Formats: sequence, structure tokens, C-alpha cells
Amino acid sequence: MFPGGGQPDMQQLLQQAQKMQQDLVAAQQELAETPVEGSAGGGLVKATVTGSGELKALVIDPKAVDPEDTETLADLVVAAVRDANAAAQQLAQQKLGPLAQGLGGGLPGLPF
Repeated sequence: MFPGGGQPDMQQLLQQAQKMQQDLVAAQQELAETPVEGSAGGGLVKATVTGSGELKALVIDPKAVDPEDTETLADLVVAAVRDANAAAQQLAQQKLGPLAQGLGGGLPGLPF
């Protein structure tokens, strides 16, 4: 039941839902603009992604480049990007998790 035994104020509920949606959109926008870095090989390869997972930069230390072993370099690049994406997912969970819970649980399309 509702406090006071009355019906909920639908206008107030709609306003609260609209504010939560606006907060979620703002958090998603902030996340899309936040750079997150990951690395591999003790920092030989560094990847920067946005909080939403878009790859923005890739830095490869010349020491990681061996023309006879490009497979290891490729593995380091993949590992650095995975590390950055894991950090981006953690950031998304921190920023969007509380908002999604406020909307009654996880939202479709969000990774939690």
C-alpha cells in the first residue's frame, strides 16, 4: 500500500521517472566522453578507450616491435584493448549501476 492509504501522485511519479531518465542520459554522455586506459606487457602497449568502449588511441613502445614476432605484438594489442574495455565496463557499472537500480533493475542493453 501507499503511505497515508491514498493513491500515489501520478504527476510526481512521472516527474521522478523523467528526472531519473535525464540523469541516466547525462551519465551515459559523461561515460562516452571519459577516457580510460589499459595496458599490456608491462606498459609496452597502451590502449585508451572511452567509458563506452570506443577505442581512441593505441601507443606501442618501439621495444615491443619485433619484425620476426608480430604475433606477440598482436597479442599485446588485444590484451591492452581488453584491459581498457574491462576498466570501461567497471566505470560504467559505477556510474550507471545506481541509476539503473533506481529504475527497477538493469536496463536492456546495459552490461549489468
